[in-house]
Amino acid sequence: MSYTIALNFEDGVTRFIGCKEGETVLDAAYRQKVNLPMDCSDGVCGTCKGHCEQGEFDMGDEYIEDALSDEEAAEGMVLTCQMVPSSDCVIQVPVASTLCKTQVGKVEGTVAAVEQLSEDSIELVVDLDEGAEITFLPGQYVHIDVPGTEAHRSYSFSSLPGEQRATFLIRNIPNGVMSGYLGDRAAVGDRLTLTGPLGSFYIREVTRPVLMLAGGTGLAPFLSMLAQLVQKQEEGKGDDQPIHLIYGVNKDDHLVKVDALEAFAAKLPNFTFATVVVDEGSEHPRKGYVTHHMDAEVMHDGDVDVYLCGPPPMVDAVLKHFDAEGIVPQSFHYEKFTPNEAGSKS
Repeated sequence: MSYTIALNFEDGVTRFIGCKEGETVLDAAYRQKVNLPMDCSDGVCGTCKGHCEQGEFDMGDEYIEDALSDEEAAEGMVLTCQMVPSSDCVIQVPVASTLCKTQVGKVEGTVAAVEQLSEDSIELVVDLDEGAEITFLPGQYVHIDVPGTEAHRSYSFSSLPGEQRATFLIRNIPNGVMSGYLGDRAAVGDRLTLTGPLGSFYIREVTRPVLMLAGGTGLAPFLSMLAQLVQKQEEGKGDDQPIHLIYGVNKDDHLVKVDALEAFAAKLPNFTFATVVVDEGSEHPRKGYVTHHMDAEVMHDGDVDVYLCGPPPMVDAVLKHFDAEGIVPQSFHYEKFTPNEAGSKS
């Protein structure tokens, strides 16, 4: 049996390795030419310390407290030289990937479709080359090279990991580098290079209520997250924690993929969602900003994991709302677009 271990480095690069049953993470990494930090490999120095965000493992009792204290172990800290996984795991490695002699991966693919979903949103569909499957954590993103330029833009997957066809939601920006390519020049069969996965915005193990906040094409990573939750449900590995998504846009016709959200709601009995439109002239039943619709019921007195993806003003507004209301979620993960082309990551 082999387990998949996601190593998240502090520079945003994620590298996936396979770990054999009974094998330590450090040994598995070295076997696959990822030089994780180490000095002793005997549980004495603490150099290989990281944080396991999810997954099951055995640390044994061969390490000393100077390397890993009981308090650190209780908080999920691990020594990769002693850690033997018994499931897939996600580990935060507190150094840059370049120091571990590894680098972000690249895969090639072709444009399969470009669809204008609204004046505001474009869906890009990419068929990855045979054998070029890309592994990522739902919520993560990749750099996509823009054909005919030396530029790249970064977009979250809206599709599931491991699929041969990858999809992305891209905001249509006047004079945007990627928007211009997709609107004017893109053709089925165009070659694309994807670099990644990247980012620390991904869904963690669901152990308490979840609140998802999406702004515009910031919906993309949540589509990937929800697809994985459906997959787990179908495998009998789901849970019954309530998951609520608030999806905000500026205008009525900017709402896209609502049919996909309805399909998720039909398959996930614990999932609900609400759409919100900013435009005061809208006839939509819920108007305003997402912060206007974050009532006590979805906040669970702070016992909630919050995930937020949207443009900087939205992220800042949610942060100010939490501060003003004295809300401190159990965990808060967010990603915001850079100003140069919405959909790109900061």
